[in-house]
Amino acid sequence: MNECSCLLGSSALVRHRKSLRRVEGRKMLQMPRELPSRAFGQTGLAIERERHGRDSGELRRLLNSLECKQDEYAKSMILHSITRCVYLLEAEASACTTDDIALVGSMLDDKDNSVKIQALNTLKAFSGIRKFRRKVQEHSIKVLELIASIWDSELHIAGLRLLNNLPLPDYVHPQLRRVMPALMEILQSDYILAQVQAIRLLSYLAQKNDLLYDILNCQVHANFLNLFQSTQPGSLLFEVLVFAERLSEGRNSPHYRAVKWHYNEQSLHEALFGDESRLADRLLALVIHPEEEVQIQACKVIVSLQCSQDVGVRPSVCQPSRSYFNSGE
Repeated sequence: MNECSCLLGSSALVRHRKSLRRVEGRKMLQMPRELPSRAFGQTGLAIERERHGRDSGELRRLLNSLECKQDEYAKSMILHSITRCVYLLEAEASACTTDDIALVGSMLDDKDNSVKIQALNTLKAFSGIRKFRRKVQEHSIKVLELIASIWDSELHIAGLRLLNNLPLPDYVHPQLRRVMPALMEILQSDYILAQVQAIRLLSYLAQKNDLLYDILNCQVHANFLNLFQSTQPGSLLFEVLVFAERLSEGRNSPHYRAVKWHYNEQSLHEALFGDESRLADRLLALVIHPEEEVQIQACKVIVSLQCSQDVGVRPSVCQPSRSYFNSGE
């Protein structure tokens, strides 16, 4: 079993996620069906000019037009064009200013969800430029508020992709605690792309000592372990297993074991690691999954669970509580 745990190293995890990011990047650059192609006729010419060392001015024109009063449809179209230019016109994108980032960020307050989504996509594009990362970071709390307050799968995907592309500073952690139930709801939804983005963010947060308990004590549905069924898409299964491994490693750490934690009966901790959990059965079924990455990651979780028994993790103390999901909140 220890051999299984060593087969998938960090390099394989990086390759897996890089390939997914490449696919996402191509999708991001595809033009939405509702936006007419003539709106982007200048982009190809702008790319040719940049190849010859000339500034086309296309990105600056788009940003200037965004400052003018526009209807929601026009703003969405302009933002999408800006996103394309940021990805394709590297020199022009690098010449932008923090005021341009602030202008795009202000679109997150627009009343139309399609404008918000396009603004999130544009911010993600700018976050790939190092000098703008901190400025984009300033919008993290607003992005979390949108994700928690608006139930829209496309908005969730755009917002979570942006957050997953940023290092989240410590001052965002209080807001993260407040939106944890919403993140867990997205994870348990039926929209694969949103689920994958939510689980990636949760996996990242599970490595933060001050957030681990908040994640483990977050309430989940009774059928949470359905996420570990072999019928789930391999991409989702792999990310769910990475999440489970990081949670297991976190609760095994001396820092976490030093405290006797109390968990709700319907908590994620009880679903995964409680006395009544059927996680081990799900993991054993995944050891023979058709996809090798899923097999190996399942083995790694099994090894991590065995380690927790070896180090003698303290049994949890459950407290009955009102269910977040049954309350209709």
